[in-house]
Amino acid sequence: MSQTEFKEEELFRQYGGTLRTQTALNNGIHPRKLYQLRDAGKIIEISRGVFQFAGFAELNNSDLVAVSLRVPEAVVCLISALSFHELTAEIPHEVYLAIPNGKENPKIDFPPVRFFHFSENTLSVGVESHLVSGVNVKVFCPEKTVADCFKFRNKIGIDVAVEGLKRCLSRSGSRAKILEYARLCRVEKIISPYLQAID
Repeated sequence: MSQTEFKEEELFRQYGGTLRTQTALNNGIHPRKLYQLRDAGKIIEISRGVFQFAGFAELNNSDLVAVSLRVPEAVVCLISALSFHELTAEIPHEVYLAIPNGKENPKIDFPPVRFFHFSENTLSVGVESHLVSGVNVKVFCPEKTVADCFKFRNKIGIDVAVEGLKRCLSRSGSRAKILEYARLCRVEKIISPYLQAID
């Protein structure tokens, strides 16, 4: 391994195995070098301008890492958040992201992303930050995710929302927090009968 390749591997290691082109530039690596490494199979472009070092173990939640680097203000929500918290059997085929009302959907070619617009007060609460492969990924907490699923039940299906609620409660999710977030999302009357039916 050449000295420059060692430097590049160390830089990828420092950033948990994933780098944006701009970060590489800021650390003295030319974009041409990134594309040479990609063409040689040493790094993989997991999204436009986001590279993963191929010598590392496969990233967990690599799609979440890629979109978090591309849209750092977004929050992983709905089915993607349920999946992250292991509260669904559904396998999301898109990354579900919450962004502020009025914000234009960012253009992301890969991975497939589905955007949902949230008001400021529903976007700023119940957010957890998880370190995934060295990248901070923002995900709604389980209770907030369940409330959001009931709010967007017409888009994702009531069965997905109910399954998420059952699994959340079976894993010691807080009924009080679910109701608090349901009030905020204006779905308290919808979610209450399901909560009462689950002992």
